[in-house]
Amino acid sequence: MSTSDLFASPPDAALIATLRQTLHTWAHQYYVQDAPSVPDAEYDRLFKELQALEATHPELVTTDSPTQRVGGKSLDAFAQVRHAVPMLSIRTETDTSASGAENFDARMRRELGLIDTDPAIDYVAEPKFDGLAMNLRYEHGVLVQAATRGDGETGEDVTQNIRTIGQIPLKLPTSAPPVLEVRGEVYMRRDDFEALNERQRQRIAAGERGEKTFVNPRNAAAGAVRQLDPAIAAQRPLSFFAYGLGEITPPAQGGPVWHTHLALLHTLKSWGFPVCALVKQAQGATELVAFYEAIGQQRDGLGFDIDGVVYKVNSLALQRQLGFVTREPRWAVAHKFPAQEMLTTVLAIDVQVGRTGKLTPVAKLAPVFVGGVTVTNATLHNEDEARRKDVRVGDTVVVRRAGDVIPEVVSVVLPTHAQAMGTASAVAPSRGAVFTMPTHCPVCGSVAVREEGEADYRCTGGLFCS
Repeated sequence: MSTSDLFASPPDAALIATLRQTLHTWAHQYYVQDAPSVPDAEYDRLFKELQALEATHPELVTTDSPTQRVGGKSLDAFAQVRHAVPMLSIRTETDTSASGAENFDARMRRELGLIDTDPAIDYVAEPKFDGLAMNLRYEHGVLVQAATRGDGETGEDVTQNIRTIGQIPLKLPTSAPPVLEVRGEVYMRRDDFEALNERQRQRIAAGERGEKTFVNPRNAAAGAVRQLDPAIAAQRPLSFFAYGLGEITPPAQGGPVWHTHLALLHTLKSWGFPVCALVKQAQGATELVAFYEAIGQQRDGLGFDIDGVVYKVNSLALQRQLGFVTREPRWAVAHKFPAQEMLTTVLAIDVQVGRTGKLTPVAKLAPVFVGGVTVTNATLHNEDEARRKDVRVGDTVVVRRAGDVIPEVVSVVLPTHAQAMGTASAVAPSRGAVFTMPTHCPVCGSVAVREEGEADYRCTGGLFCS
């Protein structure tokens, strides 16, 4: 019997299969549907768990594992675009302490064979924008195509919508190379987002059908970018920050030569691309930590949403030396900020019915501003989760907008603790009964059932549920 036979137990193989399927589902929701169902932090946690299991059992690694690919498949609504240079994702560091930056620096020094007496590594640090990655292709100085990241290999052609963004140049100066792909983030500023939602509210009040308000700036930007009608996209104010390159005319054919990432950004700015003013050069781990802490303090006052910072080795020669591993460059890392949390009160627990008939308990909350938006609802996932956390009407709860996207109830704060902190609400001061799922669908009245081994209740009404 081989060593792998001893350690690759059926439970591990089954867990790996389950993790892969879960991550595939979440990646599809995030990258393709623009409708993530879990916080980024939870995806990162399961991804790391899968990586660890596959490292322990390399004989179980398959080509279709999420660890062996970049992202998710594109929708068919737009023409498909094959990226000349894959749009790789960046490794995520979820340790939100100074160690996140220190570990990255230590890893870079180790990879480069540096010792303690060698000089500090030169880095570029920049905000991690909460938007949509975009590839802009210019040929002979003219914008000819804009494509989403998609699965990293193939994206969607959204050129007509991107052309409506005033910040993106349609024509470049003659100093630009014949072929140039600029990569960056399409996002929506907070003030533009609020103005858009106000217009949406006015349209809803006027009785216009099909109108809705948007949950957050990222969702609004995603909806605008993927509009089939560019006239509608033009009404949604989008912005852009450039941060890198895709395909470009090589130096041997007259293309530009850069020695550092910072010099590259300066050139992009000179060609008319917006580059974030917060981008900064940093020497070693100490300055990376200082940047992380400084941006974290400025975060709430910025005009746009970010969920962390990105560190990149500045020297392009060292970037080439470090290379890539599986789905990401070795020379860069995204250092996430801590999930933002606030206290509020549970006013009610409702049950919502999804399009597949799944019944989901949702906590209705006293409005609380978390992660840049006012949160009034938070999912409780299922009956078991609601009971595990013992969430009841009247409770003071910790609400986290993890990854700055999905609100969730983290825990219940006992009444004595809430009073001691001066946070107990007078809106609904008494605890309600233990939550139980309804026996019938709240929409159509059909019987709600929970199959053996399943966590969720489902409506049996099928097509009759509406």
